Amino acid sequence: MGTISEYDLVIKDGMIFDGTGAPRVRGDIGITGGKITTIGHVRAADATQVIDATGMHVAPGFVDLHTHYDAQVFWDPYCTLSGWHGITSVAIGNCGFGFAPVAPEQREHAMRSMTRVEAIPYESMRLGLPWDWTTFPEYLDSLDRTPKALNILPYVPAGPMLVDVLGLEDAKAGRVPTEEEHARLAAMLHESMDAGGCGWSAQRLPPSGPAAVQRDWDGTPMPTDVMHDETCRVFARVLAERNQGVQQVTLTTGDVRHDLAHLEEVAQLSGRPVLHNVVQAFEDRPHIHRRSIEWLERCRERGIPVYGQGVTTDAGFTFTFEDWNLYDDSEAWMEATTGTLAERLHKLGDPDRREGLKDNLPSVATAPLDTVTVLSPRSPETEQFREMSVRQVADKTGKHPVDAMLDIAVTDELRTLFFAAPPQGTSDLLKEIVQYPHMLFGVSDGGAHTKFLTAGRYPTETLAVQVRENQWITYEEAHRRLSALPAQLAGFQDRGLLRTGGPADVVVYDAEGLAIGPNEVVEDLPGGEWRRIQTATGYHAVVVNGQQTIADDTQTETHSGRLLRHGTG
Repeated sequence: MGTISEYDLVIKDGMIFDGTGAPRVRGDIGITGGKITTIGHVRAADATQVIDATGMHVAPGFVDLHTHYDAQVFWDPYCTLSGWHGITSVAIGNCGFGFAPVAPEQREHAMRSMTRVEAIPYESMRLGLPWDWTTFPEYLDSLDRTPKALNILPYVPAGPMLVDVLGLEDAKAGRVPTEEEHARLAAMLHESMDAGGCGWSAQRLPPSGPAAVQRDWDGTPMPTDVMHDETCRVFARVLAERNQGVQQVTLTTGDVRHDLAHLEEVAQLSGRPVLHNVVQAFEDRPHIHRRSIEWLERCRERGIPVYGQGVTTDAGFTFTFEDWNLYDDSEAWMEATTGTLAERLHKLGDPDRREGLKDNLPSVATAPLDTVTVLSPRSPETEQFREMSVRQVADKTGKHPVDAMLDIAVTDELRTLFFAAPPQGTSDLLKEIVQYPHMLFGVSDGGAHTKFLTAGRYPTETLAVQVRENQWITYEEAHRRLSALPAQLAGFQDRGLLRTGGPADVVVYDAEGLAIGPNEVVEDLPGGEWRRIQTATGYHAVVVNGQQTIADDTQTETHSGRLLRHGTG
């Protein structure tokens, strides 16, 4: 007669970081029924499965707060890149963008919108989204039915609600909702949160000018860009009534004093956390992130729950003008980079447009021209410029930098591969963001900008570069910031720590062997679409709700993730 094991899984003899910031402890973790039942000393013989963690670090699964896996989760249960880099829980519905509520006649527009603002391939969405919902509660039911290898926490995006209540034309025109329409918006948010939504989100960028970074597919503003302060107050009052939920807000109107005051007002009116995007270092403007940190400190001292999400990766952008959409802060560049491939090729090569492009250079922080390098030319004529900066090409050819870059791109039929270094460059300014103890790590944008950006690597980068190599913070502090802090602030009710009785979301990694893989192109999206990826090495095991989803950097195809309605589950 066989014996019944006391534990489903034991992680044996690892260096345990519990996520609180407390000192590491060498020991074992016993897991039963998806929960941690014992931490300390556990006999391997008492387990059905044993993970040998000798010489390894054992920590709570990482929590990725800023993702756009709202579509990708339907065809990629691991929500990669995040799932490859130790992430066990993600928040979706960020920036006010999403796919519910969406009436059937608005589905086409909803998908088209995401092709530019978040650069998600249309064909992948057309083939990959089941569209078995209309309302937000029905969308959550669909997510619940979908196999997942990560836990999914859903925010309720403001954009689809505005379109549903105001109509597409009025929502994009920025019409102020009537009192009755505001009541309908409030009722819709209540209904969505009753079903399990964990708050609301909005990205409010000006529809034109230097901060108009992202546009709808046709170059017009997104509905959230032209929404009004009072609508945010309406949503904040819903959270106050419920004493529940989180607000993820990006706000840049050009009036910094107004923006900061409004974010504080939303936090105080609701009594709930505001996750503010983004805090980023700029090598030529260090005052920007320093002022942000000073403001966050003032909020902390006054007890106002506003928290900064920091860009803590130096992934940069790898792009071609076949797909590039992040020069939209310039009307001239936005116009030249919209349309079909043939139309864009013509416009970018049109000498009559060049002066307008030179006079209206993009000022966006994502990829200023001075940081752009010719990574991979695509023709014999342009091969001579390989690995040269645009500035070097301009000096060599005697051309204006805009002509230097675009002549190469047009010669290569827009297939030239460029690389734009991150705005903090190689300076230590990023260190100031990483070392601020209340800064949230990440802003991975997972699921978005998949042809340009691989920021989902940030947890591996944090541990391998910022902790192991640079020693900016300790492993104890890194695990608090990668897991417990984001879970606590963003509405996860019982994640982010290793504690008895808590969910068994655990990473086991080789601290010395942890590394980021090379930048690769893979054609693994629905419709044969391609994306850029960076995998990881050094993850001996990833456990989600007590089941191993990653074994030695390889997916086990175990889908033990859950939809975290109300942040729990």
